[in-house]
Amino acid sequence: MRAIILSIWSLFDPLYYKFTRLTYLQDNREQNNYFRVRLTCYKGRDVTLSDGTHIKKNDTLVKIHLHNVKLLNEIKQVKSELKRGKIIYDNVQRSLPGIQSYISNHHNYNDIKGIIGITSLTKCCERLGFEVVSISHPVYKWLKWTTFIPIMFLSTSKPSLGAILKPSPPGYLFMSKDKLARLYKR
Repeated sequence: MRAIILSIWSLFDPLYYKFTRLTYLQDNREQNNYFRVRLTCYKGRDVTLSDGTHIKKNDTLVKIHLHNVKLLNEIKQVKSELKRGKIIYDNVQRSLPGIQSYISNHHNYNDIKGIIGITSLTKCCERLGFEVVSISHPVYKWLKWTTFIPIMFLSTSKPSLGAILKPSPPGYLFMSKDKLARLYKR
């Protein structure tokens, strides 16, 4: 069943890519980057990051999207949940220098304040340098939670209804471009 769902998802992923205006990072073509990105105009509440970076409405951020179907295809044969988590963590960590390079070479470099993403895998994100901020709007939070249900189903080796329907609440991930450069500059 999972193999069929992943196959269908793989077929529709190029459409998702096109309609969301995502960009592959240059090194993604070499199959070693698990992010797709796009510039976004931030519309959330004001946030002050630990390094003093203030992110306000209409600031320019790089929105990061984990290439879920690519990652899920890589871990589909792995039975150990611990090993699956390590593979995801390692691939995200290896991919972050590509985002830093994308920002430092972008023609809007001076306008970009940092990166933003949304995930329900918030536990290990702080070790990667992200700051997790809860989603305050209840409808948007619920909408994001529902979009993570299929990912939760496909990402666990033995899915249970309880685990799938009660994932960690989704949250915003932020990192300033200065912190990104300090941690992940090539």
